[in-house]
Amino acid sequence: MSNTTDKQNPDLTHTQTTLEYGSPALKKVIEEIGKSATISKQEGNNPHPAIDIVRQSGLGAVRLPKAEGGAGYSLREFFSMFIDLAAADSDVPHILRSHYWFIEERLRSPNIEERSRWLKQVLKGDIFGNAVTEIGSSFGIATTLTPKADDFILQGKKYYCTGSLYSDWVAVAAIMPDRELATAVIPTNRAGVELVDDWDGIGQQFTGSGTGIFDQVTVHADELMSTQLVESRSSGKQIRVPTEPYLIAQFCQLILTAIIVGVMRNVVTDAVAMVKKRARTYAHGSAESAAADPLLLETIGRISSATTAAQAVVLAAADAQDEALATVVDGVADFEAAHRGSLLAAEAKVIIDEIAPRAATMLFDVGGSSAVKQSENLDRHWRNIRTLASHNPTVYKARAIGEFLVSGEHVPRNGFF
Repeated sequence: MSNTTDKQNPDLTHTQTTLEYGSPALKKVIEEIGKSATISKQEGNNPHPAIDIVRQSGLGAVRLPKAEGGAGYSLREFFSMFIDLAAADSDVPHILRSHYWFIEERLRSPNIEERSRWLKQVLKGDIFGNAVTEIGSSFGIATTLTPKADDFILQGKKYYCTGSLYSDWVAVAAIMPDRELATAVIPTNRAGVELVDDWDGIGQQFTGSGTGIFDQVTVHADELMSTQLVESRSSGKQIRVPTEPYLIAQFCQLILTAIIVGVMRNVVTDAVAMVKKRARTYAHGSAESAAADPLLLETIGRISSATTAAQAVVLAAADAQDEALATVVDGVADFEAAHRGSLLAAEAKVIIDEIAPRAATMLFDVGGSSAVKQSENLDRHWRNIRTLASHNPTVYKARAIGEFLVSGEHVPRNGFF
């Protein structure tokens, strides 16, 4: 997709009912998104219509306070909704991860003017993407922002630009001439912006997690994000960030884990449906029908129990994040509360990354050889789980948790915790 002009985004005609948490309207929107995404993907198309439903329904603004036009969801309510959305379709919430990340940074920013400006765009239905990572290093940034008259020129190439293919704006990380890290938020259809749909992962295949090219892109001064200095507990150095690293990192990391839980719910649904429709069972089975076979029923029970436990762990971590957020004053949270939120998000990932792939594999124990037919597409669950879990290796999270428990060393204060 090549973009040549600035985004002209008039106010959308919303069916916006300020989607109350747990309301029939919310349930209907999520169902519509799931159906739309399924149709698009069955036709081999990216789920742009599903993202349009997000724009028009107000789902992208549910974390905004009610007084500002949002639905005022707590983080627990948000993650509960997010799991439901992932159960409807796992690509859509992954596409929206950067959008909700952008909103959280604005909600927690002490810069009131900047906060107001961008949240107004969210209320209009605009979707925000990201372009941070560059191939070769998790932290090295070669993309540059160079002053030119009253503006800046953005030049560079990114990868893993998840969601940006569907977005109205993209937040791009770049280096200023003084080597300070900066973030520019620009329209995705501005001249010089190209978002390439070249993601070739084994799972989450419609998330647009591919390349972003920024060739001599004009960036206006008011499109640069403000930052604040925070001491990094892992390095002891002062780092410049939009807001408290723990608070944003734990939110972004828990999103990935929550999507996995949504996939697990689909594993349960497919396991039940497969047993019900099986016309025959094994010659050496434990009953005359699959639906009555105690071994298959036990397997489904184990998959379901793992899924229920996984959801509970995610919501417990969300509760800790709500508690940490309640301590924020002028953009700064109580350190121990913020650390606890990151610790629980890491613990949720460690256990769910273990039980989720196993649950997706057990689905094939329920279905037997019929389950491996490509037409059934049941391997998508394992592939999606494995792709989501691979974002940040579980082994490093487990080591950091153990180090904290044994020596009191806090988990790293960076974007991965």
